[in-house]
Amino acid sequence: MNALAATNRNFRHAARILGLDSKLEKSLLIPLREIKVECTIPKDDGNLASFVGFRVQHDNARGPMKGGIRYHPEVDPDEVNALAQLMTWKSAVAAIPYGGAKGGIGCDPRELSRSELERLTRVFTQKIHDLIGIHRDVPAPDMGTNSQTMAWMLDEYSKFHGHSPAVVTGKPIDLGGSLGREAATGLGAFFATEALLGECGKSISEMKFAIQGFGNVGAWTAKFIHGVGGKVVAVSDITGAVKNANGIDIPALLKHKETTHSLMDFQGADAMDTEDLLVHECDVLIPCALGGVLNKENAADVKAKFIIEAANHPTDPEADEILSKKGVVILPDIYANSGGVTVSYFEWVQNIQGFMWDEEKVNCELKKYMMKSFHDIKAMCQAHDCSLRMGAFTLGVNRVAHATVLRGWEA
Repeated sequence: MNALAATNRNFRHAARILGLDSKLEKSLLIPLREIKVECTIPKDDGNLASFVGFRVQHDNARGPMKGGIRYHPEVDPDEVNALAQLMTWKSAVAAIPYGGAKGGIGCDPRELSRSELERLTRVFTQKIHDLIGIHRDVPAPDMGTNSQTMAWMLDEYSKFHGHSPAVVTGKPIDLGGSLGREAATGLGAFFATEALLGECGKSISEMKFAIQGFGNVGAWTAKFIHGVGGKVVAVSDITGAVKNANGIDIPALLKHKETTHSLMDFQGADAMDTEDLLVHECDVLIPCALGGVLNKENAADVKAKFIIEAANHPTDPEADEILSKKGVVILPDIYANSGGVTVSYFEWVQNIQGFMWDEEKVNCELKKYMMKSFHDIKAMCQAHDCSLRMGAFTLGVNRVAHATVLRGWEA
């Protein structure tokens, strides 16, 4: 089942639990706007190249739309639609005043020079500048983009609308980016893990963790878990996988990866098959990479008692069912990886106020938001006798539906 079908299925289940009016349910599922633009740029060799850029704006009932811009050769419109919709529910679960959006350009950023990437970003911004904005739609970095991409977008947008630092988030610090943004998704996943284990009478320091994905999110999550005495017994990324039953020295592994750009040949752990990481012996499994990694083929072999979805849509609905029957507790992506969008919100607030926070305040506010959201989800679980995933979805969908009706929606 693809990401859009799975997201729609979760939404419909939540709508049934909430008893939403069928017309309102249908209206909440349909994106507000889908934008497609042709971006033609001169390449460094003088030839012209054309790329398709897009933006799906899903819902703005609770505030400006928010979501990443990705540069990837195989941008799937269905997945982007699903991720835009997920951003709507994720923002509502986090209780931040945003709707959802997602977009990007079908290109391979590794095959473009820095100047080509800059030209492409500027042309894309020129084509969509009147459809984004501080109080309309606020882009952020995603797969294949970074703070430099946001700096170019900000500069190009500002040529049309005047200096507007709040139009994008995930910017460089010197252009109004927030302290703590880089670690935010990983720190949010750490706080989410802390909240879930605490609810079950356990602590991070007594658990063993396996982490799939050792990019920004996985590395920061591992670092925070290691920092409070949790044992990270297995880690994987696209370069390979390593394990150590006594716990991996995460700072040493980070240093090794920085030097060699690979997890392989790390002295403090043994190599293992990357496919085995998801079914490795551990208490808590944290997928931090791609979607759909837990499926009907491997779900029955998962040994973890808890799964923290730091990636977007890592668990297929079929796997969800199998794991639930096994008694595995799954903390869903629309809550577990919401640290990034929450600190993006803090960045937007700081830019609008023209008053920047120190890192301690950012992290303190993030913890407050993550803990509050967890308790709100648990309250929905108790009210509707449902799983954490449905607790999160019912919470998010209910908030958006309520805002839609309050604003004067009519059947």
